[in-house]
Amino acid sequence: MLLDPIDKKLLLLLQTDSKRTNKELSLKLNLSVTAVYERIKKLEREKIIEKYVVVLNKSKVEKGFVVFCHLKLLQHSHEFLTHFESEVVKLHEILECHHVSGDYDYILKIVVKDMAAYREFLVNKLTTLQHIGSTQSTFMISEVKNITVVPI
Repeated sequence: MLLDPIDKKLLLLLQTDSKRTNKELSLKLNLSVTAVYERIKKLEREKIIEKYVVVLNKSKVEKGFVVFCHLKLLQHSHEFLTHFESEVVKLHEILECHHVSGDYDYILKIVVKDMAAYREFLVNKLTTLQHIGSTQSTFMISEVKNITVVPI
């Protein structure tokens, strides 16, 4: 699906505040409410809009300790990769898991309450997964930029 300038503006508006009403969007886009509704439905059908979410303040829900964990598997077999991936998606402390190239196989973004909670997670959950060769943890000092808007 090719996005026209109106679709792009609509997506930007929705990404910055998905609670805007169709009426508000119609005023910003100079379209009818029905036209906005139809465009949004088309973007959802085409899976350009995957889902609507709420972004939480991690500190206010006691998940302000952010860790980036670089992980190596013992080997790069299909079995090891698929088994690891199927297990890691079950761990709710992991917000993101990226299969990467370079010195490590995966980078995980993990949120917990504090260092003690991270140690508990590492010892009792992450390192109990099969096929992990090594891990290296990097702790966030401060968040400089974290946006959810994808530029189009």
